[in-house]
Formats: sequence, structure tokens, C-alpha cells
Amino acid sequence: MTAAILPASKNPAKGIWLMVAAVAAFAAQDGFAKHLAAEYSTMMIIMIRYWVFAGFVILLALRRPEGPSAAIRSSRLWAHLVRSGLLVAEICLIVWGYTLIGLINSHAVFAVCPLLIVALSGPILGERIVWQRWAAVAAGMTGVLIILRPGSGVFSWAALLPFASALLFALYSVLTRLTTRDEPTFPAFFWPGVIGAVLMTAIGLPHLKPMIPQDMVFLAAYCALSIFSHWLLLKCYEQIEAARVQPYAYLQIVFVTLIGLTVYGEALELPVAIGTLVIVAAGLYALSLERRPA
Repeated sequence: MTAAILPASKNPAKGIWLMVAAVAAFAAQDGFAKHLAAEYSTMMIIMIRYWVFAGFVILLALRRPEGPSAAIRSSRLWAHLVRSGLLVAEICLIVWGYTLIGLINSHAVFAVCPLLIVALSGPILGERIVWQRWAAVAAGMTGVLIILRPGSGVFSWAALLPFASALLFALYSVLTRLTTRDEPTFPAFFWPGVIGAVLMTAIGLPHLKPMIPQDMVFLAAYCALSIFSHWLLLKCYEQIEAARVQPYAYLQIVFVTLIGLTVYGEALELPVAIGTLVIVAAGLYALSLERRPA
């Protein structure tokens, strides 16, 4: 997700707490997604989530001071269409992964996403990547291998779902940087919500089926958390620069792990914990290089 970023912090402490609240909301959202996708079609659940989120971004557009037409105007609609497709596929794959290998294992692998963004920024954006950043990417991939343990008999094809999701989201993020180089950020936020809702309706409508009342409550909470988490992130970036607050985003892994352990009875295996620590350390190191000359 992309939001307008101020050149200087207004209230760093408030921004940090907003980021912590945002990643906690994202983790809770993932907890509901795991339950719902296990009981119903993943396509159906994501479709309904997109309906609600599309309504949210349309409401934001209507409230923009420059007017809705000016707010969503973009000369890169083709890029937004590609980004929307990537984001739809990313969400479907990661939620599917929750149902097959659990929240903990899925997020452990998905944590490599920031490093994949670093790797893709060179060929796609033409950014110069120093050897230290490549070393961080290599370390992060080593962490993924520690988690997946190929050849050990533990590895399964389902473990590739969160990695594929991370790669798709990395592509989405890099294209977001590309589209916001020479135009406002709001269209990059608006169009994936609306186009994604159209795409998911075409994919998910055949899978629509009745839900029991309890799961309808869970679905309402899931959709509400989807909006609330993005709202918290928007407010966070109004208070503090994105680069300063990104290390706190890794707390999502902690929150997701707690939910996996306490709600779903998942196990945190030692190789997964070690691999995740390697990935997070590599990601934080790469982030520390952002403030240094390339």
C-alpha cells in the first residue's frame, strides 16, 4: 500500500505507535482470513474483502479536496491494471498458504519480500544496488532456504505459495514506485482497490455460497480490519517518514506467531525461527543502507 509521505516527521512517537497498531490489525486480519478460507472458497472471501475495500477507496476519493475526478486521474492506467492483477494474485496465494501450511510458516517465508523489492529495484527502476544490498538479499534467501529445508523431507509445494506471494507483492511495490515518480500517490492507492474488486468479482462470484451467522460476523470483522489497518497506515505516514518506521513493520511476524500459537495451535519449529531471524536481520540491514549514499 502506498500513502503520501511527508518530508519530515510531525510526531515520531505517535507514528511508531500507529505502525505497531497497523501491523497488529494486519495480523488479526490474517487470523480471520485463515479461518474463513478454510471453511469457504479463498476466492469468495477475497472477493468480499475487495468489495468492502473498493467502497472504502471510493469514499476517500469522494472526500478528496481536489474532487474525485482529479484525485484518481492517472496517465499510467496500464500500470495500475498490472499492479491490480499482481495484488489480487498475491492476496489469494498468501491466504491459500495460510490454510495449507499455517500463519507462522507463511509469514516466515513472506518476510523476504522487502529484500525481493531491493533485488527488483535495479532491473525495473534502474536504481543502482551496491554490493552490500545484494549481500543482504543473499542472506535473506539463505534464511528462506533454512525455513523451507529443501531435500529434508519436510519441504512441500505449498511452502512455495508464500514465496510466490512475496515475489508478486515485491513486483507490485516496485511498480508502485514507478507509477508515483511523476504523479500523486492517491491514484496508486485507489485503482488497485477498484480494479481488484472487478477482477475478484469475475473470479470469485462462481464460488459464492451461503455462510453460517457466526462466520458472517467473522467476515465482517475481517473486512473491517482490512479497512482499519490501511487507515492506521495512512495516519502513520502522516506523522513520520516511511523509512524511519519500517523496522516496526516486522512486528507483524511476532503478532502473527502469537495468533498461530494461541488460536490455531500451530508449532514454531526451530529452523523456522532461525530462518525468520536471518531474514529479518538481513531486511533491517538493507533498510539501514537506505540512508547511506548508494
